[in-house]
Amino acid sequence: MNLFLDAFAWLADPAHLSGADGVPTRLGEHLWYTIVAVVIASVLAVPAGYLIGHTGRGRTLAVALTGGARALPTVGLVFLLALLVGIGITAPMIAFVVLAIPSVLAGAYSGFEAVDRKTIDAARAVGMTEWQIVTKVEVPLGLPLLIGGIRSATLQVVATATIATVVGAGGLGTYIFRGLRSNDYTQMLAGSILVIALAVVLEVLFSIVQRLVVPAGVTAGRPSDTRSKAVRPGAVTATPLTKGTQ
Repeated sequence: MNLFLDAFAWLADPAHLSGADGVPTRLGEHLWYTIVAVVIASVLAVPAGYLIGHTGRGRTLAVALTGGARALPTVGLVFLLALLVGIGITAPMIAFVVLAIPSVLAGAYSGFEAVDRKTIDAARAVGMTEWQIVTKVEVPLGLPLLIGGIRSATLQVVATATIATVVGAGGLGTYIFRGLRSNDYTQMLAGSILVIALAVVLEVLFSIVQRLVVPAGVTAGRPSDTRSKAVRPGAVTATPLTKGTQ
């Protein structure tokens, strides 16, 4: 308990709230790395996911690629890229984008696949073009799953961005790894608290955004128990006439 109190005291120390190594600077670096990585991953993965979801082609290849990307050891990938491109933010940023793409891609094509095929057939029946079906039917109805994929990717990058400091790129991992090297567990715990707090804040923001941008009435991807509302047919009972025939 004293360690937690010391960590919060460390965070409240004015000496740690300013300068190039201050909490606001490191927090801004960490958040900026996360935003840039998720935006780049979304630019690459969302169009590909929509194409796969709309046409139904390439899903097996996409699943295999995303599964392989998820299995990559991120720390090892960062060190390998650092040897190729040098020390700095480039190597961890590439690794963060690779880490974020599977979740965004899965959210994009799963959102399209969750749309009821009868709805798409009805859209074609009333004369909508394929582009209109994509933009006016599949994209709005698949939005909850896409936002869920982006939210998952964001949280993964926030947690992993702590390793950016091992190649001199800063971020909140600076406190964690510096504390680990010097046995300064107070500083190490303070850095961990900041990463967890940032993840919680982003999770709350995504929940709010999801409620704001999803059209009213859209329930794709949201579990619902329709069985409880279903009217079950009554038990078949024999009428006097049928009784007489038995």
